[in-house]
Amino acid sequence: MIAVGGMFGALTRFGLNTAWPHPEGGFPLATWLINVSGCLVIGGISVLVPAPRRLRLFLTTGFLGGYTTFSTAMTDVVVSPTVISFAYLVATVAGALLAVWAGSSLARRVRR
Repeated sequence: MIAVGGMFGALTRFGLNTAWPHPEGGFPLATWLINVSGCLVIGGISVLVPAPRRLRLFLTTGFLGGYTTFSTAMTDVVVSPTVISFAYLVATVAGALLAVWAGSSLARRVRR
């Protein structure tokens, strides 16, 4: 389940990065949006999908694990110009944490 989900997640990420590439030395907006949107969905799933275990593993560890790409984000931090690198690092960490919080908060409201 995890491998199949990961395959679909990675293909989705590849498609989005191909459709919306970032310029050399520019802010990697597509990668940032992919990571933040993945964190938003992970926050929601953690509240709304308690069981069955296989479905949750398929969605979170599999699909969203393949969809999000924090290793690429950190590579972008290393190769970007200093100002963009710092802004991207801060935006990635803050955006990811806020997205998980927002996703779980929205899911709790939906569940009520």
